[in-house]
Amino acid sequence: MTRRTIAGLAALAVLVSGCGVASRAQDSDGSGGAVPGGGTTPTGPAGPIPAGLETFYHQQPNWERCGSGNQCATITVPLDYTKPTGKTIELRARKVPARDRTGKVGTLFINPGGPGGSGLDFAAAAGFVLGPALLRKFDVIGWDPRGVGQSTPVTCLDTEQMDKFIAADGSPDDDAEINALNEQAKILAGGCEQRSGELLPHVSTKDAARDIDVLRGIVGDPQLYYLGMSYGTLLGATYAELFPRNVGRLVLDGAIDPSLSSEDNNIAQAKGFDTALDAFAEDCAQRSCRLGTTKAEVLANVDKLIKDTDAKPLPGDGKREVTQAIAVLGIIFPLYVKQYWPRLEDAVVDGLAGKGARLLANADEYTDRTPKGYSNNAGEVIYAVNCLDRPDLTSVASGKAEQAKFDAASPRFGSFLLWGSLPCANWPVKPVDKPHKITAAGSKPIVVVGTTRDPATPYSWAVGLAHQLENGVLISRDGDGHTGYHEGNDCVDKAVETYLLKGTPPATDIQC
Repeated sequence: MTRRTIAGLAALAVLVSGCGVASRAQDSDGSGGAVPGGGTTPTGPAGPIPAGLETFYHQQPNWERCGSGNQCATITVPLDYTKPTGKTIELRARKVPARDRTGKVGTLFINPGGPGGSGLDFAAAAGFVLGPALLRKFDVIGWDPRGVGQSTPVTCLDTEQMDKFIAADGSPDDDAEINALNEQAKILAGGCEQRSGELLPHVSTKDAARDIDVLRGIVGDPQLYYLGMSYGTLLGATYAELFPRNVGRLVLDGAIDPSLSSEDNNIAQAKGFDTALDAFAEDCAQRSCRLGTTKAEVLANVDKLIKDTDAKPLPGDGKREVTQAIAVLGIIFPLYVKQYWPRLEDAVVDGLAGKGARLLANADEYTDRTPKGYSNNAGEVIYAVNCLDRPDLTSVASGKAEQAKFDAASPRFGSFLLWGSLPCANWPVKPVDKPHKITAAGSKPIVVVGTTRDPATPYSWAVGLAHQLENGVLISRDGDGHTGYHEGNDCVDKAVETYLLKGTPPATDIQC
């Protein structure tokens, strides 16, 4: 994910399907009781338990009814895994029981990405996220990782502060604009320290991966079956690095390459958005759309809108203006799902006509902004995790030094990706890890899925991860949009489901 933007895969799955997702306030189905056997099933851990963590692996959560046949529970994990007898935090999880109880394969853990995406929401939308064969044979569990949503959350800003942060000029043209953006970055970092200072040092991807093994142990599975998307691939790969012998069947879709520096990562992502926008422009031109009859003409109109909103914001919803940053979000969001491309055309046409409502609506969906405020804390979590995971922009001066490189790589999006890391220069917690290859030596096969014109996780990342894993195999989808499984490609779906259901991965890298 980008630093200043959130790819809400769970939200996208729900939006595309039209499915509603129950919040925790809606968990109760009115019965008032626990599920039959709730709190006593599953019976406990299988496989090795790290020393000192026995209490956490042996806990028996109370799985209560929550919504249509789902079960929800709260799990306790250490705040700091180096101090297992110290303070604890909570994880909120949702289980969708397998439809075929007698022929169940096991538990499939799913994560939608982010960092900051809600696994609770993802599991609630399991009927649209997963194919029928997986729903029949697996209990599906999604959880809000530490710091996220209904688990012990990171809290930083109120709605007004977050609105200002998101609307701030993400491609500053002079020192005054850089300083103004830096002030917003300081407000975010300071708010996180003030409201979540104790939690901030303990929301790294490695911490979250250790939580997964606790969850695996609690349900009694000897090895982990897992489907992670986008950032969820980094989470899954990190799990495989920490617990290679506990890897059962892992599918990592829309992969992140953990060996890349933040600079290389951000440049690649800027180019990824360019690639996706090029595909949109070509498609638009072939249809003789309202933005032009050639690819160049379509792109020129998009660039004009980005430039115009930098000079003068557009009217939005009567309360908020559409700044350049919001316009860019409104352009990026529809690139994640090809079915949304007509919305991008409509938004740009309106924007060029001086109307910003459609762009604002796109941006609001992207950031989960509702009329009542932000529906989750993903916009805060993405910084809390990313700034902790690895070194990033260290100062305004370092940003200025890198500006030319980012502009050369992507004149359209480079600056946004560069300066989007500015909160990390002000972050109150130092990084705990650094970029490195993950081999997961000794693990079972790990399937990596990459999409050739993925806007958020460039295809090259999937290639990089699959080839650095000792037992990685790559499924390549020739297509558009973010992630590859359950996106209408039978070749991808069959390969993924055959692996998860039968344990048989592709014999070699395959093209779909």
